[in-house]
Amino acid sequence: MKSADVRAKSEDELKDQLIDLRKESFNLRFQAASGQLENTARVKQVRRDIARIKTILGERGNADAQAAS
Repeated sequence: MKSADVRAKSEDELKDQLIDLRKESFNLRFQAASGQLENTARVKQVRRDIARIKTILGERGNADAQAAS
């Protein structure tokens, strides 16, 4: 997922996607612990996607706070 794709989404869509990614991260950790994880690169992708979404949400929150001042 690219940051341009993330920026195009609404805040509600981003929060829903963040929840889904956290669930996927949880499942990937269990698969890794039990030795069933096939695509190890997916762990890194999910972590970075979570960080990307949280960054965009934070930027939007800061912009809203500055606009209100």
